[in-house]
Amino acid sequence: MRLRLFFSLLLSLTVLLSGCAAYRNYDQEMQQTNDQLLVGNLQGALDLVELHNPWEDKDLLYYLEKGAILSLSSEPQRGLKAWRSADQMVFQREDAVPSGAMKLLTRFGNEMGTMLVNDKLQRYEGYDYEKVMLTTQMALNQLVVNDFDGARTDIKKTHEREALIARQRERQYEEVEEQAKAQGISVHYKDLQGYPVTTLDAPAVIELKNGYQSAFSHYLAGFTYEALGERDLAAPGYRQAIELRPNLPFLEQALRNLDQPPAKADESDVLIVIQSGLAPARSSVRVPIPVRLNENLVIVAPISFPVMIPDSITPAFDHIVVDGRKRPLTALNSVTDMALRTLRDDMPAIISRAMFRANMAAIGQAQENERYPAKASLVVTREDPFEEADTRTWRTLPDKTLVARLRLKKGEHLLNAPNAPGTASISLRIDRDFEVINLRTINTVAFVVAKTYVLASPAPVTGQK
Repeated sequence: MRLRLFFSLLLSLTVLLSGCAAYRNYDQEMQQTNDQLLVGNLQGALDLVELHNPWEDKDLLYYLEKGAILSLSSEPQRGLKAWRSADQMVFQREDAVPSGAMKLLTRFGNEMGTMLVNDKLQRYEGYDYEKVMLTTQMALNQLVVNDFDGARTDIKKTHEREALIARQRERQYEEVEEQAKAQGISVHYKDLQGYPVTTLDAPAVIELKNGYQSAFSHYLAGFTYEALGERDLAAPGYRQAIELRPNLPFLEQALRNLDQPPAKADESDVLIVIQSGLAPARSSVRVPIPVRLNENLVIVAPISFPVMIPDSITPAFDHIVVDGRKRPLTALNSVTDMALRTLRDDMPAIISRAMFRANMAAIGQAQENERYPAKASLVVTREDPFEEADTRTWRTLPDKTLVARLRLKKGEHLLNAPNAPGTASISLRIDRDFEVINLRTINTVAFVVAKTYVLASPAPVTGQK
């Protein structure tokens, strides 16, 4: 009786600590929001974000999603303001040192809550790749309006955040390994019957150095430093990008070009950044976990695990059309691959928490079997409405990032969105020595700088020279 009362009080505490997290269907909320983005309705998408976040104390995801939508609108600086709020929340949590009693209470409540119920009881801290891509997107947002100094500040934040994440991850993996050994847990994600293991073992996922560093982030750093005349700082950025994505001629050429003369007075060094699609959804799948209670009794408990569902709506592409000429694009980043690698790295900790819940459910079923032997079952029969994986993730973050770098004459140019059923030409004026153009494609809608274009009539394309 006392144990049951303790768990009841603990559950109440964790729900209070986490607000409404356990009751939100975030995947469903953001599917509605993204449906508006797929047809170019930014205001409709923004209205839904506000509708789904009625409480005064907004969480990190609210600012991440709002910033991404507003950055595509006619007021991109409002998007940057929302992202600044998100960045400040991340920074405060990185830097915060709670008092001993509150730290113990919060950590104990969160850890026990996730073990007894699910991971949705934790306050959303953001995945490592989201934190890194946040400052990367902030820097890109400023580069397209020619604020290279502002971009430099956010690039520095990116580097500092990566270093902090590396230290935290090392400690976390050691703790999880020690806990698994202490609890005698030997389950690997490959042992989960019915789990889509192949997604976590895809070559593009395994080849990543980790789940949070992006070759695009470091290439963008190199370009920014180069534009500011700091070539000694540009070189490390390009080298780091090469280390993360080896054997890409595009990256190797950027490093070699640092020894070449800059563009002529009537030319501009133009970086075209194409970001397509949406970050993958995070869904929940039930997996049967056999729990051995003694030598003669094994009870199977259905436990939820997260899975990633990639965006399959936005068309793939490999080129951009500039002034009627096809230009190849180089893929530098895939948020889908980063999210899968992060999930792959997180699975030991997720399994550890899931095994605790599986044991609790199996013990409960064994007790039911003793009370009602006529209805005894070797499978947990009680439906737990809270048994669901955490589906929260930054959904409006762009998935693929592809780039092209050109020397263009200063003046007017026409740009056409890539590999869609048709494109409406986008008129651009290039007038600076270094320029960054950011085009975002979602489904068959393209957004550039602060204007929206619906892809319509095809543009003439000539062969690549």
